[in-house]
Amino acid sequence: MTLQADGSERGADWRKIIHVDMDAFYASVEQRDNPELRGKPLAVGGAVARGVVAAASYEARAFGVRSAMPSVTAKRKCPELIFVPPRFDAYRAVSAQIREVFAEHTDLIEPLSLDEAYLDVTHNRLNIASATTIAEMIRAKILMVTGLTASAGISYNKFLAKMGSDQNKPNGQFVITPRHGPAFVEALPVKKFHGVGPATAAKMEALGIETGADLKEKSLPFLQQHFGKAGLWYYQISRAVDDRAVEPDRPRKSIGAEDTFAVDISDLNASLAELKLLVAKVWGYCEAKGIRGRTVTLKIKFADFQQITRSRTVAVPIQLSDFEHLAADLLGSVFPVRNGIRLLGVTLSSLGDVLPPDQPQLRFEL
Repeated sequence: MTLQADGSERGADWRKIIHVDMDAFYASVEQRDNPELRGKPLAVGGAVARGVVAAASYEARAFGVRSAMPSVTAKRKCPELIFVPPRFDAYRAVSAQIREVFAEHTDLIEPLSLDEAYLDVTHNRLNIASATTIAEMIRAKILMVTGLTASAGISYNKFLAKMGSDQNKPNGQFVITPRHGPAFVEALPVKKFHGVGPATAAKMEALGIETGADLKEKSLPFLQQHFGKAGLWYYQISRAVDDRAVEPDRPRKSIGAEDTFAVDISDLNASLAELKLLVAKVWGYCEAKGIRGRTVTLKIKFADFQQITRSRTVAVPIQLSDFEHLAADLLGSVFPVRNGIRLLGVTLSSLGDVLPPDQPQLRFEL
């Protein structure tokens, strides 16, 4: 069974997965809505000392500015950088328009955030055989409806579709067929694998693993020994294997993010800066799903591998500023630390839908 170069399929065994990713979404919305910002280096986020870049325009990216970068670092890289505060209501409204475009083709839509989603178009509403054609139609309709560009990856599994959407950014798409999938993965640097962060990439490189081909050479026991439960995942994707289904509206009991640092952290301010990035990542998912939570849980793993958690539950669903304050308060409660921190994680649970506009939100004085 072969997925054709144009994205069509011969046979019925291969799935047709599209990963759609908006181009510099937050920044592009700001430039669309304010013509004075067009063509200029722009960052969505706070310009304060401990602010973080939520998104960067392509003009800013040319200077090395990236999302999740501390604002002071971004300003140092690009002195002309313009900061604008995020407008999540505007981004959420555009995201809803994009979701409507997706729904014209399939019910199997798995949002990852406000600006990206997986679509399974194996069996689609318009009975179009070519997944590539569907991706082209979706991107053209998004541009017409929103005035914004999107990129897409088309393949037979989620991992490869995700990797494909990065290949021809901005405003492009890329097909990875079953015939070419294994070779594509083998040639790819592991640091570019989705889900492989800087710390894991550094660990892999220390083990002599720099490309997908290097990863494929390692046995499953070796990968499990060095990477635990993730070892099986790395073993599979190095062979271009990913059996995960596109799961629309799957219920979540919690939403979390964590990061293992290449160098242990002992300073509170540095820890808070890292924590703020994790909170922003979790909040982005909450915004995409239109949900809120009442329980914040902090996870810390120290240099000696001792692990602790701290939680706090409140009466009503929290907003972003409350989330940041609660998480920071939990982190501050464990300082000073005797051992450096090697991993930080934050989770939001006790989830529910966004409250109606007329229901007040609890504010915290910490």
